[in-house]
Amino acid sequence: MKEKFYDYIQKLQDTITSKLEEVDGKALFQEDLWERPEGGGGRTRVIENGAVFEKGGVNISKVFGELPKSMQTYFGVEDADFFACGLSLVLHPKNPMVPTVHANWRYFEMYDKEGKIVDQWFGGGQDLTPYYLFEEDAKHFHQTCKKACDAHHPEFYPAYKKKCDDYFWNAHRNEARGVGGLFFDYCKATETMGMEDWYKFVTEVGDSFLEAYIPIVTKRMELPYSQENRDWQEIRRGRYVEFNLVHDKGTLFGLRTNGRIESILMSLPPHVQWRYDHHPEKGSEEEKLIQVLQNPKDWV
Repeated sequence: MKEKFYDYIQKLQDTITSKLEEVDGKALFQEDLWERPEGGGGRTRVIENGAVFEKGGVNISKVFGELPKSMQTYFGVEDADFFACGLSLVLHPKNPMVPTVHANWRYFEMYDKEGKIVDQWFGGGQDLTPYYLFEEDAKHFHQTCKKACDAHHPEFYPAYKKKCDDYFWNAHRNEARGVGGLFFDYCKATETMGMEDWYKFVTEVGDSFLEAYIPIVTKRMELPYSQENRDWQEIRRGRYVEFNLVHDKGTLFGLRTNGRIESILMSLPPHVQWRYDHHPEKGSEEEKLIQVLQNPKDWV
């Protein structure tokens, strides 16, 4: 399974980066191949200063070896080895009318000292972070997520949509990071879903990503915007940074397993503002966004 899924994410990375370069029309992805001394490595691809994308990364990694002590404590195990691979992407568009997007699809195995698999699971999801709320965009993104889920189980979309709303919650701000999408983790074999079934589900969600995001980008990327719109985008990007550094499990896992720092922190936007005690004007488009972030909606 691990080789099968790693092969899948290599191909998916190629598909996604090719399409993003086509949409941007100016910038190309820069590729970095890196190795992890303890075992494994990855292929990081970053795009910067494009016509559409100010900064973005589409990264794959495959890491393995002895599970670090901090993660042994986290999982409640002793002397375990592990294998993890996944694709992680974040795109920060230049135009504030185009939303930021994040996605991740991953697979994990844990072994005893004889090398036997003692645990294995899939995880992942995709979520949208707009700066200005176009309701039809949120509906399109969620409808695409629901379609991918419904092909496998009618309860997947409502369950994973709620998990996304709960996970991407900036508790110290009492607001969501964005308008959500899907979040699933610890997807393990059961009587009704074997690992092959989970593989089919996760890859279907992965394959749906471009369909969910690209139509939104092409619809909004030529819209006019002001310096005030740009300032608001950078203030909201600050909230994005706060979530990733304070709450995000993927960031913590990467830091605790001696991951590649540049790849882990590529999710951070290039231009950000933190203004003291900033509040949007009453009745403004900015306030409209905040109201939705404080009270997550059902978009489908």
